Amino acid sequence: MSEYKWWQKTVFYQIYPRSFADGNGDGIGDFKGMIGKLDYLKDLGVGALWLSPHFPSPNWDCGYDISDYKDVAPEYGTMDQFKTFLSGAHARGMHVILDLVLNHTSDQHPWFLESRSSHENPKADWYVWESIPPNNWQSCFDGSAWTYDTQRKQYYYHYFMKQQPDLNWHNPQVRQAMWNAARFWLDLGVDGFRLDAIGTIFEDPDLTPHTVPVDLAGLRFLSDIARTPEDRARVETYWKEMFKYQLGQPGIHAVLHELRAVLDEYPGDRVLVGEDDDLSYQGNGQDELDMVFNFPLMRLNVLSAQGVLLNQQERLAGLAAISPEAWACNTLGNHDTTRLFSHYSHSDLGSDGSHDTEKARLATALLLTLPGTPFLYNGEEIGMTDYLIPNRSSLRDTMATWYFDHLVQVLKMDPLEAARLAAAMSRDKNRTPMQWRNAPNAGFCPGDITPWLPVNPNYSSGINVQDQEKASGSMLTFYRHFLRVRKANPSLVTGNFNPIQSSNPACLTFRRSTPEQSVLVVLNFSDKPSLIDSDGWSAQTVRILFSSIDHSLVGFPRMTFASYEICLIELK
Repeated sequence: MSEYKWWQKTVFYQIYPRSFADGNGDGIGDFKGMIGKLDYLKDLGVGALWLSPHFPSPNWDCGYDISDYKDVAPEYGTMDQFKTFLSGAHARGMHVILDLVLNHTSDQHPWFLESRSSHENPKADWYVWESIPPNNWQSCFDGSAWTYDTQRKQYYYHYFMKQQPDLNWHNPQVRQAMWNAARFWLDLGVDGFRLDAIGTIFEDPDLTPHTVPVDLAGLRFLSDIARTPEDRARVETYWKEMFKYQLGQPGIHAVLHELRAVLDEYPGDRVLVGEDDDLSYQGNGQDELDMVFNFPLMRLNVLSAQGVLLNQQERLAGLAAISPEAWACNTLGNHDTTRLFSHYSHSDLGSDGSHDTEKARLATALLLTLPGTPFLYNGEEIGMTDYLIPNRSSLRDTMATWYFDHLVQVLKMDPLEAARLAAAMSRDKNRTPMQWRNAPNAGFCPGDITPWLPVNPNYSSGINVQDQEKASGSMLTFYRHFLRVRKANPSLVTGNFNPIQSSNPACLTFRRSTPEQSVLVVLNFSDKPSLIDSDGWSAQTVRILFSSIDHSLVGFPRMTFASYEICLIELK
């Protein structure tokens, strides 16, 4: 590839607006707060920002139930403040992409209010309506996928919660209305979109019922109590069978073609990233999405050299089959998943926690050295962890509150146990406010204000930005240093990926190479020192670019790497 686009050379940082920075002191993050943190983000070393939904919304699903695609939610500020945020990011050399929710709207969106008003309304066919529930499909959030509307006297379909009715993408007027919404933000200068839940846009036209013998709540409970590999395999099969007629149906590629054409109307390289791991949505590499997420990597419960290499072998082969220029996209966490630090600590597997920080840094180093564009999630840079909110009244994730109510009311579970299970499955645990200082409410909002979600109390134990800025060995210092190393070494950004067969299976060893530079990456996933001896590392000149233990090159290429060590060696 002769010339790389900006989104191939950068690192993305996801901002969850409600939890990032509260500028007006009401306990909710907003644009005033985000504007005040732009210098922090630039200093961190990221080059692009992904902004989760900031649109007006009743907030049944924390902003993913949109009631107006062309405005800013009042709790986040004004359109002028959005423009100030966008221009401020651009002035600092950072790009900005927005969430674009194509599958559904809020049930308070004017489109739906018109559609439900009568069978004769011009927007009557903008959503999916049926006179009776045609099957046993489930909403992935809260029970039946069909909800009766007393005004229209029909049932509407919703893959997500009942406050999120699915749009009818077979209607060309729906497509044009959505493309006009996209143009509205592109006209303001945004640099692209992350597309939410693109696999849900179409449903099986035959409305075929699934054959799973339990409903959604029963399946969630089976997931909670699964202990053996056989139980987990059965649950995984049930999940796939329950939703297979509601996901990945024909028609999606045509929609992505149209949206790609909309972005191509604008100068520069406007990027499209899909919340999916289906590589076919990248089309021929130029006519649909630019990237889809490598979710199979994120789903590895334990990072190992063998697991990562198998993932890369499959993903890179899939991309090469699309086009020599098809591009990878990696992440290890977002607003819907457990936080990186908690994910790899493995306290549930008996870990004593003594190496949690090293494991988190190792996972981050992996993310930032693999081929493709990395996506970070706000708070990971200071080692924020999941916070299990202990009582139902403080939960804001309606998926979790519905699950709690079902466990107590239908399964007659003890409320304390139900609260534990609801807190564990809730997405609130990884959406808690950003921890800026060792101060009440972690400096997110004034101490006398109740934030929209409880703050993780570990902010007082050094898990905050202010304390870590002063500590040379902090997680924040690690992120800043590693991001600088990545940016300064082109082979880590755009270089070829060549796995190296090492003498020690505990170590992941690979080379990232451009014609001008080659960097050897060694990641020791073991809790024990690992000796590696490989003639394949021979080079005339070597130097350490980064080592998590200040490694020397004595004995190279025969070297012993410490437990959980990260080492980058430039080969010339």
